[in-house]
Amino acid sequence: MGGAVPNPSSVLPAVIAFNRLAFGPRLADLEAGSSGPDRPDWLARWLDRQLSPDDTDDPEVEHHLAAAKLRIRYPAGDGWEAVDEDRPLACLGQPIETLWPLATNRPAVAGLERQRPRLEVAAATLIRAVHSRWQLREVLVDFWHNHFNVNAAGEPAVAAALPVYDRAVIRAHALGNFRAFLEAVATSSAMQVYLNNRSSRAGSANENYARELFELHTLGSGAYLNALYNRWRDVPGALRGAPDGYIDQDVYEAARAFTGWTLEDGAGLGGDAKLPVTGRFTYVEGWHDGYQKRVLGREFDPFQSPMADGHRVLDLVADHPATARHVCTALCRRLVADDPPAGLVALAARVWTENRSKPDQIARVVRAIALSPDFMRIRDAKVKRPLELVASFARGAGIDLVPTNPLLGELDGSGQRLFGWPAPTGHPDRMEAWLGAAAMRRRWSLLLGLAENRWETGAIDLAARFPAPLPAAAAVDRWQGMLHGGDPEPATTAAILSGMGLTADVLLAPGTKAGDDRLRRVAAFVAMAPRFNQR
Repeated sequence: MGGAVPNPSSVLPAVIAFNRLAFGPRLADLEAGSSGPDRPDWLARWLDRQLSPDDTDDPEVEHHLAAAKLRIRYPAGDGWEAVDEDRPLACLGQPIETLWPLATNRPAVAGLERQRPRLEVAAATLIRAVHSRWQLREVLVDFWHNHFNVNAAGEPAVAAALPVYDRAVIRAHALGNFRAFLEAVATSSAMQVYLNNRSSRAGSANENYARELFELHTLGSGAYLNALYNRWRDVPGALRGAPDGYIDQDVYEAARAFTGWTLEDGAGLGGDAKLPVTGRFTYVEGWHDGYQKRVLGREFDPFQSPMADGHRVLDLVADHPATARHVCTALCRRLVADDPPAGLVALAARVWTENRSKPDQIARVVRAIALSPDFMRIRDAKVKRPLELVASFARGAGIDLVPTNPLLGELDGSGQRLFGWPAPTGHPDRMEAWLGAAAMRRRWSLLLGLAENRWETGAIDLAARFPAPLPAAAAVDRWQGMLHGGDPEPATTAAILSGMGLTADVLLAPGTKAGDDRLRRVAAFVAMAPRFNQR
């Protein structure tokens, strides 16, 4: 394929699709998508494949995961020897009981060891974003990690649980059924620790998890009606068991329903009895508040079977119409626009509700969003967050990206600290959060550092894209075609040439130090243009 640029008139739909449903297009993706006008079903066929990913068929990811190493270095301390080594990603496939000693710090280890699982999952996330053939799942995994956010940078126990949370909860359910997803999150070690439900007991129910379950995970803050009503029976629809929203009473009662949902963390059970110390989820009947409850206008009889109260809460919130609106709005915001059209949200919510019992409920909703007229009609309504910026530049520029500690540090500094956002809300998903002056400087630094391989993440394969010397203006235009996927913008070309002090006709010779240096910097500057930063 050399340095060819696909026909811009035909690749524009592909550019939109791959920037929203993937971590940006590769040249091969643009070439495949250029058949759009002749094969109008290309996106539907691509979605069919992407929405049924085969984990056994992702050799590029498997190769990079097996080869990846991160540096770990710390001095000798109280009970441990000094370490200075490049270590493989050894935590990713481990069960929670193997990683839980990092949570309890028994035996005591250096702090960097306790944060190691988070860094490994962050490195694997970068690898998958750049190299996975199942790009749509990676986009949705990123979405759900933010929707069900846990802060692994602030709590060693959450960091220890993160590999299992990523692997067995988020990835396993990202395209599946939302009700099943909710239960997997609720019973995960990471969420049990992060929102304190493991300490919730009858008589002193902890409300943190229950409140975020309503406000963030399901019905949404728009359905919080406590400013209007402070008694459950006053909420419209409550007396017939179908309230329009929720109030604090619902949160309090739901918190009682989840008492006894906890972890095997060595807590005492009375006398000499203690829970095991594995980090696995468990249910302790003696800690559960078994008395009658009322949630969302529904009566719970007392002393139900084990975990039945919590299961019923999950059933009620999963099926509530406000949940369909809230989660589908968030999906449309992620995939289409900061302010998605009401009609698109209504379409997604209808598909969501019609398929609420289907095992691929989420996949069906995503397909409906991607094939809607609004998906291709709406332009320039999203901006790439730093993870997307890094991955899409690596994919577009042909960098065989390898994650390194310095790159992860730069991402942390960009504002998108992977798995380290402190609030339960997850990273912001509106463009104003990522376009301030300081944020823009960090974005430019990320792009230039990747282009120049400052962090030993991999060099741009210039030989494949520039087989012969060419004038500087043509080089800028070619990079625009490869990174933007459309006709070059004369204003962008002129600005880059002026900023670099180049005349339009000066030859840039690939294979020479001066030529390669300039071609790499041109790639970074083209990626700094608004067109590349938009989704």
